[in-house]
Parts: sequence; structure tokens; C-alpha cells
Amino acid sequence: MTESAALAVFLLIAMAAAGVVHVAWINWANSELLLAPVDFGARFRGARVFGDNKRLRGFVALPLAAAAAFALLAGFRDGLPAPLAASLWPLPTLQFAGIGLAAGFGFVLAELPNSFFKRQLGVAPGQVPERGWLRTCCLLLDRVDSTLGVLIAVSLLAPVPAMTWFWVLLFGPGLHALFSAVLFRTGVKVRAL
Repeated sequence: MTESAALAVFLLIAMAAAGVVHVAWINWANSELLLAPVDFGARFRGARVFGDNKRLRGFVALPLAAAAAFALLAGFRDGLPAPLAASLWPLPTLQFAGIGLAAGFGFVLAELPNSFFKRQLGVAPGQVPERGWLRTCCLLLDRVDSTLGVLIAVSLLAPVPAMTWFWVLLFGPGLHALFSAVLFRTGVKVRAL
């Protein structure tokens, strides 16, 4: 395994672990304390800015979970398989937590433009247009936006090789689709894809 692929595995595992914590948090009754939508009901041209599906609890849980996942994996780097350990940045664990925090914020922030776009089209939160090129575009954006957000945020803080981008963009959207299916099955989302 190349170092670029190993770094991609690290990023995918860390964000998947953060996703698991995020799903658990959303399903925990106490998370309802942060149920306010991130747009606080604001409207633009008569439509909600982001809608009810983008809530403060996700903006709290995912970045913190990603920070913990990055730090935990970095803390165990000596026990990781050699290619994976060699691919990690030579940084202290606390800096990994900072990169993870940025990755988590990158994930949630990158979903906002797509939500804004869909609200302006009159598409309900959690839905996509019924048919046509807009449906395809929105479905694609739903899978790729957060992956790009993670890569951009991480790349601003640490070097990320082009091949790592390739691997994460190849497998990240599928992992995101898997989490969407889990959220659908647990009743958090209204559609599986």
C-alpha cells in the first residue's frame, strides 16, 4: 500500500468513526438540547436558508467526534500497520485533534451550499428534485460535497498528496452513502440516498 493510499485509509477510518459517533449522538435523547436549525429559521427570497435538517447538534457532534477520532488513531500510530503509520504526518496527537476538528467542520460546512441551493429550488429538506438533471446533480452533490469539505479543510492544515485526494474521492462518497442508509433505517433521514 502506498503512503497516499494509507493516508486515505486513515482519513476514511477517522471520518467513519466520527460518523458512528454522530449517528449515536443524533439518536440520543439529550442531543435534542441542540435541535435548533443552523439557520435559526432565517429566510432568503421567501425560502428557508438551509432548512430543518441542518441542526446545531450536527455542528457540535461531528467536529468533536472527528477531533477525537484523529487524535485516537494518531495516539495509536505505533501500533498501526507500517504503511499506515508511515503515511501519517509527524505531528503531536493534539495537532491531529486540531486537524480532525477542521475536518469535521469542513464536512458539515460543505453540505450547506447544496442545502441552500435545494431550498431555493423549493426542494424540501432531506429530499432531491423529482427528476431530470437537477435530481442527478443534487444526488451527486449530496455524496461529494462533504468529502470535498474534509479534503479541503485537512489540506489547509497538513500536506495531502493528490493520490490521497483521488482515493478519498473514490471511496468517501460510498461511505457517506452507507451512513445515509443507516440514518434512513434509524429514522433520522427521510430518504436512503
